[in-house]
Amino acid sequence: MTTTSPQTVDPSDPTVGATRQFLRIATAGSVDDGKSTLIGRILHDTGSLPTDHLEAVTDGDGDVDLAALSDGLRAEREQGITIDVAYRFFSTPTRSYVLADTPGHERYTRNMFTGASNAHVAVLLVDARHGLLRQTRRHARIATLVGVPHVVAAINKIDLVDFSQHRFDEIRADLAELAVQLGIDEIVAVPVAAKHGDNVVHRSTNTPWYDGPTLLDYLETVELHAPAPVTEELRLPIQWVSRPSESHRRTYTGRLASGTLQVGDEIVVLPSGSRSSVTALDTLDETRKVAVAPLSVAIQIADDIDIGRGDIVVSGAEGAHVPVLAREIDAHVCWLSTSPLRAGDRVALKHGPSTVRATVQSLERRLDPDTLIEHVGPSELVLNDIGTITLRTSSVVPADPYDQNRDTGAFILIDEASNDTVGAGTILEPREVVPGKATRNDIKWHPSSLARAERWAHTGQRGATVWLTGLPASGKSTVAVALERAIVSRGRVAYLLDGDNIRHGISDDLGFSAGDRAENIRRVGHVARLFADAGVISIASMVSPLRSDREIARELHRAADLEFIEVHISTPVSECERRDPKGLYERARRGELRGLTGIDAPYESPEQPDLRFDTTGADIDRLASLILGALMDRGIMDG
Repeated sequence: MTTTSPQTVDPSDPTVGATRQFLRIATAGSVDDGKSTLIGRILHDTGSLPTDHLEAVTDGDGDVDLAALSDGLRAEREQGITIDVAYRFFSTPTRSYVLADTPGHERYTRNMFTGASNAHVAVLLVDARHGLLRQTRRHARIATLVGVPHVVAAINKIDLVDFSQHRFDEIRADLAELAVQLGIDEIVAVPVAAKHGDNVVHRSTNTPWYDGPTLLDYLETVELHAPAPVTEELRLPIQWVSRPSESHRRTYTGRLASGTLQVGDEIVVLPSGSRSSVTALDTLDETRKVAVAPLSVAIQIADDIDIGRGDIVVSGAEGAHVPVLAREIDAHVCWLSTSPLRAGDRVALKHGPSTVRATVQSLERRLDPDTLIEHVGPSELVLNDIGTITLRTSSVVPADPYDQNRDTGAFILIDEASNDTVGAGTILEPREVVPGKATRNDIKWHPSSLARAERWAHTGQRGATVWLTGLPASGKSTVAVALERAIVSRGRVAYLLDGDNIRHGISDDLGFSAGDRAENIRRVGHVARLFADAGVISIASMVSPLRSDREIARELHRAADLEFIEVHISTPVSECERRDPKGLYERARRGELRGLTGIDAPYESPEQPDLRFDTTGADIDRLASLILGALMDRGIMDG
């Protein structure tokens, strides 16, 4: 089969590797495609195995169990399948390799994300007898999703189809069609018999009709593209803050995701926007003056500013590209949980070293793993589904699109109850939704030509917003109506922004998913701010169940220096259900209405509202007077 042996080197030899390129490989395939055997063959034929390891998998007849060379876990050997990502290392005179062996079983699809997340090449195993399978297509899509620049298919077990050129050509044609569907240039196909070594490291005499490279030849010569210019921008996520005993300055430690850093560099810390400069840099190499990605570094800075775990240090140079301080994120996600993902679900989003809470605003599309056609508006994503979703986060996430930076453009989703990883995603578009600021680069806030103080002085009244939150049927609207009447009777202008009335106009395009509800609250917050700025006391009566959404409304007013009074109507759910003027609770109990706050959707009570009271048996006019008192205390109304 083979007449020559490749020149191999000792990977531990410190004299080699200085000029060799470094290549990361991710392997993937369906169960029983022979992936472990292929990896074992590469390790064996490149002379990359320690003697004791080779002896451990060699039987008395001298036959080597190639699959056992890569199946490192006891459970893997017992089950005969790969269940975890394992990393193997080998070298040639040309390149050093790290090979990520990812599971083929559907149950462990999530690990494909791990193995492929920083790979240069994805090697897909295809059984020549079966051709492209559902899992093959899914793995190929994941590889392109996480930005692997090169995909090569090892058409394995070609010996079991009698080294058929016709069969190889059929599969190669299917791969060409798959490449078109994935939007990539090509998927290179190599006919191999991993068990015997045909076309893996050595060229086979059994495939005279094949004039392409062996698998190793392909890996040796594939072009490693230089990173896009934007990935050279500094990104240093902070993982640890300490104060060494011998120093009075704090030290900030993290791994450079991209770019370079040296003493004297101007920096900006996100999301705060604080600026400083680097005064000390430690890379554990005294001769190194400039740190480059992906080194881990510890820095000290000139100014005593607030920096914590999860903050990101970026370049402070003029014209430097900085991440978006995102509150909304469009992303590709692979769902990894047996419980389906639906619009309105809440998860923890882990982005680098920081974790924030997030709500699924909407499910935009779902990829069919058989046809690779995207279906618009799915009702849910189930285990191993790949889809496009929109997330709204509870606090800002300094993020880049994944195609610009694979570190700051990736995240995982975590179930808050179980702490299990339930999703892995790549960011398509991060959007800044900062209260009080423009949400689009081409739209700017235009202040009125009439100063607020002058307007209020002439009209004789000051503006503010009273925000009433509580369960459905808690009495919010009843209190709000009484408050509006009481304010107007005192000669002041007030207006009730009732939730139902808002949905007849401003929000008539929104449904009742958690994402749409959050958008409804955002719109009401903006309208209330405009009213308050004009000198009107706006009264918002909204369920607004999430603290993060109410905080957006509060921050809109804080940023505009306007008063915002949060009133929690704390009537218990039992009393709300007894009242039930619209029959919502009864319908929810019968299963006819999903997502009713207080029944099968959460309500987060305000932690520190300005006022809190229960309307059960209460004098509504007295409650309204309590709110009037708060307005008087803040100078909004006269006594």
